[in-house]
Amino acid sequence: MTMKYSKLRFYEKYVKRPLDCVLAVGALVVLSPVMVVVAVLVRIKLGSPILFIQDRPGLNEKVFQLYKFRTMTDERDKDGNLLSDDIRLTKFGRILRSTSLDELPELINIIKGDMAVIGPRPLLTEYLPFYTEEERHRHDVRPGLTGWAQINGRNAVNSWEERFNYDLEYVRNVSFIKDLKILLLTVYKVVKRSDIQVGKESGNRVCQNKW
Repeated sequence: MTMKYSKLRFYEKYVKRPLDCVLAVGALVVLSPVMVVVAVLVRIKLGSPILFIQDRPGLNEKVFQLYKFRTMTDERDKDGNLLSDDIRLTKFGRILRSTSLDELPELINIIKGDMAVIGPRPLLTEYLPFYTEEERHRHDVRPGLTGWAQINGRNAVNSWEERFNYDLEYVRNVSFIKDLKILLLTVYKVVKRSDIQVGKESGNRVCQNKW
């Protein structure tokens, strides 16, 4: 395991986690009616299960189960294999993703301690073997519901290296002011629905570099 970039600052050590819990619980209470409506619509339009659950690496690369609302169908070909994402991603699913409503169950992950409100987005576990020692520092902090890379292009940022540079810049400079800036800009971008590319959030390094 790689060493942390630096010692934990006061905010990161004593304030960030309690503040995350307060924000997540508050958001869960306020948004619970919205989540109920989305859950019902997912059940009607996409079937069950309502939640999409997937293993993701978290703090210190400890794997946890990420919760999201399901956005794709289970359509399969004649041999029982799942069809491509483009086919299974319905118009309703695209709306959930473009409005970030599919991310709301991650509030539970924040309350459980798997995630933070702000931090590098949790990627797929299958990418772990491809990280450089430097890139593994993104796991020195809890993954976030939103992060520095997301407000600097969100899913429209195509370069794996660019995303990681933003993540590592955040890890080196965790602060209340930076978290507040990211949170406010995230709300602005979600409302404006800008810099959005519907599809996998996890990047495509394996394909890009043909590993």
